[in-house]
Amino acid sequence: MGMSIQQIIFMVLSFVALVSALGVVLSKNPVTSVLCLIVTFFAIAGHYIMLNAQFLAVVHIIVYAGAIMVLFLYVMMLMNLNSDIEPHKRNWLKYAGAISGGALLVVLVAALRDASVPALSETATEIGLIHNLGKLLFTQYVVPFEISSILFLSAMVGAVVIGKKD
Repeated sequence: MGMSIQQIIFMVLSFVALVSALGVVLSKNPVTSVLCLIVTFFAIAGHYIMLNAQFLAVVHIIVYAGAIMVLFLYVMMLMNLNSDIEPHKRNWLKYAGAISGGALLVVLVAALRDASVPALSETATEIGLIHNLGKLLFTQYVVPFEISSILFLSAMVGAVVIGKKD
């Protein structure tokens, strides 16, 4: 029983996402950590594409890897992080963190031990395509869509008013 190309791509994307997520957590340099997080976001976007949710993948890349990660990089560059002024953590805090993480792992394993995974079908769905999403937004969900656009417009006007006050 051979593996299909979709399974191979899924495994490669999952491996990249896990390794780069470990790089986020284990990296000593905050800039390297943010760059690993960007790689993780691209791997997750690859998973979205495999799920036939192209719009969600593009929005994920634009919002997270584009805007928020650039903001994180600017904030970290402006913070001037020096290891000389960083307070040293006590040893009991490290042990408490390790014990808490282990307890969380035990709880998660116990909770997921009896969980069942439904079988996935091989049928292609059209649910994540942009055409179908737009059709649904402008027919069935037109009122919530317009209400959210008014909310965003009022938030932008409020930001301009707050920014203009001296």
